[in-house]
Amino acid sequence: MKKILLGLMILGLTIPLSAQVVKLSEVVVSAANYKYMQSVGYEAAVPVQLLEEKVATFDLKNSELYSDEYDTYTISFYIPEGKIVALYDNEGNVLRTIERFENIAIPTTVKNAIDQRFPGWEVKKDVYKVTYNDAKNRSTKFYKVKLENGDQLIRIKIDDEGNFL
Repeated sequence: MKKILLGLMILGLTIPLSAQVVKLSEVVVSAANYKYMQSVGYEAAVPVQLLEEKVATFDLKNSELYSDEYDTYTISFYIPEGKIVALYDNEGNVLRTIERFENIAIPTTVKNAIDQRFPGWEVKKDVYKVTYNDAKNRSTKFYKVKLENGDQLIRIKIDDEGNFL
């Protein structure tokens, strides 16, 4: 009985050693639209990040919209919280975007700046706007916020770093 168990153990250990070697084809990983993702940053709310990631990874050349005769393509991306309108070149690179999101989570730096300047005021509504321009290699990001204190309402503009505009 011991010889049978010992034989099965040896057989069980040696079978995986004789497995076939499979060669896989080479896979190339590239950072699609990395300049866009670096410019818009990672401090935004989760829905914003997810939609911006969709814009950056959109495969224009393999989409049904692609045709060799056009130089640029304007494509819109929507979610319930907002939308992004992106302009791509014929290679699939993001040239410009216009982004607008409503009532998303405000970053802590912006919230702290509002609380410091307007103590006792409550955020009633916010709109987050982003514009990206590849030629200038920069983006502008700001919030339009509606604040309420009792029956008083004010509207403010503040950038993503907490500076009032």
